Amino acid sequence: MHAVFCAVVLKLADRSSGKAVDGQETHMRGCKRGGFALNYLALLGTKGGPAIRPGSTMPTAHLLHLEGCPIIIDCGLGVARGLIDQGVALKDIRHIFITHLHSDHYLELGPLLHTAWTAGLSNIVQIYGPAGLDAYWAGFLTSMQADIDLRIADEGRPDLRRLVRFHVIDTPDVVQLDDIQVSALRNIHPPLVDTFALSFKTARSHVVFSGDTAYFPDLAGFTQGADLLVHEAMLEAAIEALLTRVGNGDERLRTHFYAAHSTAAEAAKIAAAANVKALALNHLIPSDDPDFGEAEWLAAIRPIWDGPFYLGHDGLRIAF
Repeated sequence: MHAVFCAVVLKLADRSSGKAVDGQETHMRGCKRGGFALNYLALLGTKGGPAIRPGSTMPTAHLLHLEGCPIIIDCGLGVARGLIDQGVALKDIRHIFITHLHSDHYLELGPLLHTAWTAGLSNIVQIYGPAGLDAYWAGFLTSMQADIDLRIADEGRPDLRRLVRFHVIDTPDVVQLDDIQVSALRNIHPPLVDTFALSFKTARSHVVFSGDTAYFPDLAGFTQGADLLVHEAMLEAAIEALLTRVGNGDERLRTHFYAAHSTAAEAAKIAAAANVKALALNHLIPSDDPDFGEAEWLAAIRPIWDGPFYLGHDGLRIAF
């Protein structure tokens, strides 16, 4: 099952209004055409897990700027601030991908869209993710209905409910965002089933996000030859200290870590097997323990991966 390449199925209907939309136009809008575009990835949030404490980095979020097209991958807490810090005008967001439904990957999706709306958003935002993401959005809209209705009536804004389209990642079809081919591979992140690695590929660039996943060799084939692999990682030497620091979990948390996540060494194995040009580690477990820094992460990967390497930190920008 994990070897099956999945991609975005385009269910081109507004789930709040029931009105069909023009898929060709709306899926390409917001990507600049022509000329040479700077390609880069900005790691907006690099912490594995939803909790933040004094000194923490922020949960998972990325900005991929590919062929003039800004794409957001995951919307953990802090994504709006991270985008602003990268110089992105929130009103210009057009494409968002959510890898799976754990809170550290989509908690701020609703607030991001609402804040973008108050900042001038007037065009459609296309959102791709697992089934059930639209239910989150419906709940958010219900919680903010009074504010949304007030701002429409009092400020003359367009209806936010009509500016968002959801597309479920569940079929082997491919979505094309201008010159960018987006595909997905179901990964291993129990107890969730609808959880995905994502590939963004053009004629000159290829970036792959592992998503949250246990080690599985099929990811190397999906990633083969990529310019950049962004892989989640767990530092084994620091796990016991982290479990003690969490304080309100039990043995099930340790079991989850090893069943649903990859060690740094396992991420390095995928990078080496896939012959990627560079490896970046994100969704770091842990990301905020002062007793474990870059030296410990390097010690975990260097016996396996000796190529270009980026240890994720919030705000890191990687050009490719």
